[in-house]
Amino acid sequence: MPEDSRDLRPATLAVTTGRPPHEPDQPLNHPLMMASTYVAGGDREYGRYGNPTWSAFEDTLGALEGGRALAFSTGMAATTTVLDLVGHDALVVAPAHSYTGTLLELADLESRGRIRTKLVDITDTEAVVAAVEDAALVWFESPTNPALELADIAAISEAAHAAGAYVVVDNTFATPINQRPLTMGADIVVHSATKYLAGHSDALLGAVVTANDELYAVLKGRRDLLGAVPGTLEAWLAARGLRTLHLRVERAQQNAAELVRRLGGHPALSEVRYPGFGAIVSIVLTKGELSADLLCRTTELWVHATSLGGVESTLERRRRWKAEPRTIPEGLVRLSVGVEDVEDLWADLEQALAPLGD
Repeated sequence: MPEDSRDLRPATLAVTTGRPPHEPDQPLNHPLMMASTYVAGGDREYGRYGNPTWSAFEDTLGALEGGRALAFSTGMAATTTVLDLVGHDALVVAPAHSYTGTLLELADLESRGRIRTKLVDITDTEAVVAAVEDAALVWFESPTNPALELADIAAISEAAHAAGAYVVVDNTFATPINQRPLTMGADIVVHSATKYLAGHSDALLGAVVTANDELYAVLKGRRDLLGAVPGTLEAWLAARGLRTLHLRVERAQQNAAELVRRLGGHPALSEVRYPGFGAIVSIVLTKGELSADLLCRTTELWVHATSLGGVESTLERRRRWKAEPRTIPEGLVRLSVGVEDVEDLWADLEQALAPLGD
């Protein structure tokens, strides 16, 4: 992260970092660098080791999170690269409620005897602290997907470090606009940049951020070796998306808070889950699975889709996926609130919910 960026606020960092120098005839944005090979003698040498277009995204995200970022082909590529660093038969502590891709990767590694896994209730800080005693890595989300549970990042990080473990926080839901886990004790931050960072449902990308230079070198070495590198166009799209991250998050968050207020006490719902920030809301339909599926089929503005974090509002019943934890209610629908007018979002949601409350 450039020295002169440390005192700038997130909105300014999002707009100004990762730009070409302010010199005559320089473009305001780094152009797409479509290159697989470079002239010998420099730091890059080959297209798998770096690209100026990747750097624009990495520099901006690194400044926002307070570390150095590495872009990956997808969020799961970033996740698997970090987990690949865990030693043989070492213990990984993770939330029972997590992104299904992460849980599947942990289960796969454990089934092959690579690691041991202990799943915990991440909201029970005392129990988590006890669980990390023998851990090599503590991995968690806050808020969790899709239960929207919050973790005490600072307390868990302190306990993990005392036990000699590294801490990884998936910051996809919160984004660096709402929280910066590296400043709270985490060693590594992971993002599915496909979601809020890119923000327009048009790019698959992942990212890892750390303030530890040794960890950065190891992670970059693994990315270079494994080849889990981003596409140039995808990195360019994500860098462009970061320029408006603060605006999109602020607007979507305002919409989410207002919808939560209106959904409270709705007869079709038994529960509304919202952590108090961000733009993800989970609602639980009183009549369960069938009414949740009906809701997803009868909205017109809200799009039934599995991803999240785009400018458009989407919704999904998470238990339609077989790998989703059985402790997630059958009737839970995850709402990814977009930046549309909140009155239009409410009108569509309310008309779909109304018959389900009878």
